[in-house]
Amino acid sequence: MSPWKRTALLSDHLSETCPDDPAALAAFIGPRERALEEGIWSLGDADLLAIVLGTGLVGTPVTLVSAALLSRFAGLEGLARLGPHALAEHPGLGLAKALRIAASLELGRRAFERAVRPRPPVRTSASIAAWCAAQLGPLDHEQMWVISLDGRNGMRGARRVAQGGLHGCSVAARDILRAALSDAASAFVLVHNHPSGDSAPSPEDVAMTNAVAAAGEVIGVPLVDHVILAPDGHYSSLLDLGMIGPGDAPRGAAERPRP
Repeated sequence: MSPWKRTALLSDHLSETCPDDPAALAAFIGPRERALEEGIWSLGDADLLAIVLGTGLVGTPVTLVSAALLSRFAGLEGLARLGPHALAEHPGLGLAKALRIAASLELGRRAFERAVRPRPPVRTSASIAAWCAAQLGPLDHEQMWVISLDGRNGMRGARRVAQGGLHGCSVAARDILRAALSDAASAFVLVHNHPSGDSAPSPEDVAMTNAVAAAGEVIGVPLVDHVILAPDGHYSSLLDLGMIGPGDAPRGAAERPRP
Protein backbone atom coordinates (compact mmCIF):
# COMPACT_ATOMS: atom_id res chain seq x y z
CA MET A 1 0.00 0.00 0.00
CA SER A 2 1.30 3.43 -0.86
CA PRO A 3 2.52 5.63 2.04
CA TRP A 4 -0.02 8.36 1.35
CA LYS A 5 -2.92 5.92 1.49
CA ARG A 6 -1.73 4.43 4.77
CA THR A 7 -1.27 7.90 6.24
CA ALA A 8 -4.74 8.94 5.12
CA LEU A 9 -6.36 5.88 6.68
CA LEU A 10 -4.41 6.19 9.89
CA SER A 11 -5.13 9.89 10.24
CA ASP A 12 -8.83 9.30 9.64
CA HIS A 13 -9.00 6.68 12.38
CA LEU A 14 -6.76 8.38 14.93
CA SER A 15 -8.47 11.74 14.61
CA GLU A 16 -11.26 10.24 16.70
CA THR A 17 -9.01 8.72 19.40
CA CYS A 18 -5.62 10.40 19.72
CA PRO A 19 -5.35 13.29 17.26
CA ASP A 20 -2.53 15.01 19.15
CA ASP A 21 -0.24 11.99 19.55
CA PRO A 22 2.26 11.72 16.64
CA ALA A 23 3.91 8.67 18.20
CA ALA A 24 0.63 6.77 18.14
CA LEU A 25 0.11 7.77 14.51
CA ALA A 26 3.44 6.20 13.57
CA ALA A 27 2.91 3.00 15.57
CA PHE A 28 -0.80 2.25 15.11
CA ILE A 29 -1.91 -0.19 12.42
CA GLY A 30 -5.67 -0.57 12.47
CA PRO A 31 -7.99 -3.19 10.97
CA ARG A 32 -8.48 -1.30 7.73
CA GLU A 33 -4.73 -1.16 7.10
CA ARG A 34 -4.29 -4.86 7.90
CA ALA A 35 -7.24 -5.77 5.69
CA LEU A 36 -5.56 -4.00 2.76
CA GLU A 37 -2.11 -5.41 3.44
CA GLU A 38 -2.89 -8.95 4.67
CA GLY A 39 -6.33 -9.63 3.22
CA ILE A 40 -9.79 -9.25 4.70
CA TRP A 41 -9.86 -12.95 5.64
CA SER A 42 -6.97 -12.45 8.09
CA LEU A 43 -9.05 -10.28 10.43
CA GLY A 44 -10.96 -11.49 13.46
CA ASP A 45 -14.62 -10.80 14.12
CA ALA A 46 -13.95 -7.69 16.22
CA ASP A 47 -11.74 -6.14 13.55
CA LEU A 48 -14.26 -6.86 10.80
CA LEU A 49 -17.02 -5.34 12.89
CA ALA A 50 -14.80 -2.31 13.55
CA ILE A 51 -14.50 -1.73 9.80
CA VAL A 52 -18.29 -1.88 9.48
CA LEU A 53 -18.72 0.63 12.30
CA GLY A 54 -16.06 2.97 10.94
CA THR A 55 -15.72 5.17 14.05
CA GLY A 56 -15.64 4.71 17.81
CA LEU A 57 -16.30 7.06 20.71
CA VAL A 58 -14.27 9.98 21.94
CA GLY A 59 -11.44 8.36 23.88
CA THR A 60 -12.50 4.82 22.85
CA PRO A 61 -11.13 3.28 19.65
CA VAL A 62 -13.60 1.63 17.35
CA THR A 63 -11.93 -1.75 17.91
CA LEU A 64 -12.84 -1.58 21.61
CA VAL A 65 -16.41 -0.65 20.76
CA SER A 66 -16.69 -3.64 18.41
CA ALA A 67 -15.13 -6.02 20.95
CA ALA A 68 -17.57 -4.80 23.62
CA LEU A 69 -20.48 -5.39 21.25
CA LEU A 70 -19.43 -8.97 20.55
CA SER A 71 -18.92 -9.62 24.25
CA ARG A 72 -22.25 -8.17 25.29
CA PHE A 73 -24.31 -10.04 22.69
CA ALA A 74 -22.36 -13.35 22.70
CA GLY A 75 -20.69 -12.99 19.31
CA LEU A 76 -21.96 -12.71 15.77
CA GLU A 77 -24.76 -15.19 16.40
CA GLY A 78 -26.17 -12.93 19.08
CA LEU A 79 -25.85 -9.83 16.92
CA ALA A 80 -27.66 -11.59 14.07
CA ARG A 81 -30.69 -12.18 16.29
CA LEU A 82 -31.11 -8.48 17.07
CA GLY A 83 -32.82 -5.82 15.03
CA PRO A 84 -31.38 -2.34 14.38
CA HIS A 85 -33.32 -0.72 17.23
CA ALA A 86 -32.02 -3.20 19.81
CA LEU A 87 -28.46 -2.78 18.53
CA ALA A 88 -28.77 1.00 18.62
CA GLU A 89 -29.19 0.89 22.40
CA HIS A 90 -25.54 -0.09 22.82
CA PRO A 91 -23.28 2.86 23.76
CA GLY A 92 -21.46 4.29 20.76
CA LEU A 93 -23.80 2.98 18.08
CA GLY A 94 -26.94 4.85 17.25
CA LEU A 95 -29.41 3.79 14.60
CA ALA A 96 -27.17 4.50 11.58
CA LYS A 97 -24.35 2.21 12.78
CA ALA A 98 -26.86 -0.38 13.95
CA LEU A 99 -28.27 -0.47 10.43
CA ARG A 100 -24.76 -0.98 9.03
CA ILE A 101 -24.31 -4.02 11.25
CA ALA A 102 -27.73 -5.44 10.40
CA ALA A 103 -27.15 -4.91 6.67
CA SER A 104 -23.71 -6.57 6.81
CA LEU A 105 -25.09 -9.61 8.62
CA GLU A 106 -27.96 -9.86 6.14
CA LEU A 107 -25.53 -9.77 3.21
CA GLY A 108 -23.55 -12.60 4.77
CA ARG A 109 -26.72 -14.62 5.32
CA ARG A 110 -27.82 -14.13 1.72
CA ALA A 111 -24.39 -15.03 0.35
CA PHE A 112 -24.39 -18.29 2.32
CA GLU A 113 -27.96 -19.12 1.34
CA ARG A 114 -27.23 -18.63 -2.34
CA ALA A 115 -23.96 -20.56 -2.16
CA VAL A 116 -25.67 -23.69 -0.81
CA ARG A 117 -28.84 -23.34 -2.88
CA PRO A 118 -29.10 -26.06 -5.58
CA ARG A 119 -28.39 -24.58 -8.98
CA PRO A 120 -30.84 -25.32 -11.80
CA PRO A 121 -29.27 -27.97 -14.06
CA VAL A 122 -28.66 -27.15 -17.71
CA ARG A 123 -28.61 -30.50 -19.50
CA THR A 124 -30.29 -29.96 -22.88
CA SER A 125 -30.74 -27.24 -25.43
CA ALA A 126 -34.48 -27.44 -24.69
CA SER A 127 -33.92 -26.54 -21.04
CA ILE A 128 -31.82 -23.55 -22.08
CA ALA A 129 -34.45 -22.36 -24.55
CA ALA A 130 -37.23 -22.78 -21.98
CA TRP A 131 -35.27 -20.79 -19.38
CA CYS A 132 -34.59 -17.93 -21.81
CA ALA A 133 -37.97 -17.83 -23.57
CA ALA A 134 -39.64 -15.38 -21.20
CA GLN A 135 -36.59 -13.11 -21.17
CA LEU A 136 -35.74 -13.02 -24.89
CA GLY A 137 -38.87 -14.17 -26.72
CA PRO A 138 -40.87 -10.90 -26.61
CA LEU A 139 -37.96 -8.61 -27.57
CA ASP A 140 -37.98 -6.66 -30.84
CA HIS A 141 -34.16 -6.44 -30.84
CA GLU A 142 -31.36 -8.94 -30.47
CA GLN A 143 -29.64 -9.67 -27.19
CA MET A 144 -26.84 -12.11 -26.45
CA TRP A 145 -26.45 -13.79 -23.07
CA VAL A 146 -23.76 -15.97 -21.52
CA ILE A 147 -25.01 -18.81 -19.31
CA SER A 148 -22.16 -19.89 -17.03
CA LEU A 149 -22.06 -23.50 -15.82
CA ASP A 150 -20.33 -25.23 -12.95
CA GLY A 151 -18.66 -28.64 -13.12
CA ARG A 152 -22.04 -30.41 -12.76
CA ASN A 153 -23.84 -28.36 -15.41
CA GLY A 154 -25.51 -26.22 -12.75
CA MET A 155 -26.16 -22.62 -13.71
CA ARG A 156 -23.65 -20.33 -12.00
CA GLY A 157 -24.93 -17.15 -13.59
CA ALA A 158 -26.48 -15.46 -16.60
CA ARG A 159 -25.18 -12.19 -18.06
CA ARG A 160 -26.23 -10.09 -21.02
CA VAL A 161 -23.12 -9.30 -23.05
CA ALA A 162 -24.55 -7.54 -26.11
CA GLN A 163 -27.64 -5.78 -27.43
CA GLY A 164 -28.36 -4.82 -31.01
CA GLY A 165 -31.15 -4.16 -33.45
CA LEU A 166 -33.65 -6.25 -35.35
CA HIS A 167 -31.09 -7.97 -37.56
CA GLY A 168 -28.08 -8.48 -35.31
CA CYS A 169 -25.77 -7.42 -32.53
CA SER A 170 -22.01 -7.21 -32.40
CA VAL A 171 -19.89 -8.69 -29.62
CA ALA A 172 -16.22 -9.66 -29.32
CA ALA A 173 -15.12 -13.07 -28.11
CA ARG A 174 -13.16 -11.45 -25.28
CA ASP A 175 -16.33 -9.85 -23.90
CA ILE A 176 -18.09 -13.20 -23.88
CA LEU A 177 -15.20 -14.96 -22.18
CA ARG A 178 -14.83 -12.14 -19.66
CA ALA A 179 -18.43 -12.74 -18.55
CA ALA A 180 -17.83 -16.49 -18.17
CA LEU A 181 -14.63 -15.94 -16.21
CA SER A 182 -16.35 -13.41 -13.95
CA ASP A 183 -18.73 -16.19 -12.87
CA ALA A 184 -15.84 -18.67 -12.44
CA ALA A 185 -17.51 -20.88 -15.04
CA SER A 186 -16.30 -24.38 -15.84
CA ALA A 187 -18.09 -24.12 -19.20
CA PHE A 188 -20.67 -21.83 -20.76
CA VAL A 189 -23.54 -21.58 -23.22
CA LEU A 190 -24.34 -18.73 -25.58
CA VAL A 191 -27.95 -17.70 -26.10
CA HIS A 192 -29.35 -15.03 -28.38
CA ASN A 193 -32.65 -14.29 -30.05
CA HIS A 194 -33.78 -13.68 -33.63
CA PRO A 195 -36.70 -11.22 -33.53
CA SER A 196 -37.26 -11.86 -37.25
CA GLY A 197 -38.86 -15.19 -36.35
CA ASP A 198 -36.32 -17.51 -38.00
CA SER A 199 -34.21 -19.35 -35.44
CA ALA A 200 -31.82 -20.79 -38.04
CA PRO A 201 -28.22 -19.69 -37.45
CA SER A 202 -26.84 -17.20 -39.93
CA PRO A 203 -23.32 -17.55 -41.40
CA GLU A 204 -22.28 -14.75 -39.04
CA ASP A 205 -23.69 -16.69 -36.07
CA VAL A 206 -21.69 -19.77 -37.07
CA ALA A 207 -18.47 -17.81 -37.58
CA MET A 208 -18.82 -16.06 -34.25
CA THR A 209 -19.58 -19.36 -32.49
CA ASN A 210 -16.47 -20.96 -33.94
CA ALA A 211 -14.32 -18.03 -32.86
CA VAL A 212 -15.69 -18.10 -29.32
CA ALA A 213 -15.35 -21.89 -29.08
CA ALA A 214 -11.71 -21.69 -30.19
CA ALA A 215 -10.95 -18.95 -27.67
CA GLY A 216 -12.69 -20.87 -24.91
CA GLU A 217 -10.60 -23.93 -25.58
CA VAL A 218 -7.43 -21.87 -25.26
CA ILE A 219 -8.29 -20.66 -21.76
CA GLY A 220 -9.86 -23.93 -20.63
CA VAL A 221 -13.48 -22.71 -20.40
CA PRO A 222 -15.24 -24.49 -23.26
CA LEU A 223 -18.35 -23.41 -25.12
CA VAL A 224 -20.99 -26.14 -24.73
CA ASP A 225 -23.72 -24.84 -27.03
CA HIS A 226 -25.12 -21.79 -28.78
CA VAL A 227 -28.91 -21.62 -28.69
CA ILE A 228 -30.85 -19.24 -30.94
CA LEU A 229 -34.41 -18.45 -29.92
CA ALA A 230 -37.33 -17.23 -32.05
CA PRO A 231 -40.31 -15.25 -30.66
CA ASP A 232 -42.69 -18.21 -31.09
CA GLY A 233 -40.54 -20.44 -28.87
CA HIS A 234 -38.82 -22.37 -31.65
CA TYR A 235 -35.07 -22.57 -31.29
CA SER A 236 -31.93 -23.86 -32.93
CA SER A 237 -28.98 -25.44 -31.14
CA LEU A 238 -25.63 -25.36 -32.89
CA LEU A 239 -24.57 -28.37 -30.82
CA ASP A 240 -27.64 -30.35 -31.88
CA LEU A 241 -27.04 -29.28 -35.49
CA GLY A 242 -23.47 -30.54 -35.35
CA MET A 243 -22.01 -27.08 -35.88
CA ILE A 244 -20.00 -27.25 -32.67
CA GLY A 245 -17.51 -30.05 -32.96
CA PRO A 246 -16.74 -32.57 -30.22
CA GLY A 247 -13.49 -30.76 -29.52
CA ASP A 248 -15.38 -27.59 -28.68
CA ALA A 249 -17.47 -29.15 -25.94
CA PRO A 250 -16.10 -30.14 -22.53
CA ARG A 251 -15.18 -33.68 -21.67
CA GLY A 252 -18.34 -35.58 -20.81
CA ALA A 253 -20.52 -33.38 -23.00
CA ALA A 254 -21.47 -36.42 -25.04
CA GLU A 255 -23.27 -37.73 -21.95
CA ARG A 256 -25.62 -34.74 -21.87
CA PRO A 257 -29.05 -35.85 -23.10
CA ARG A 258 -30.42 -34.03 -26.10
CA PRO A 259 -34.08 -33.15 -26.56
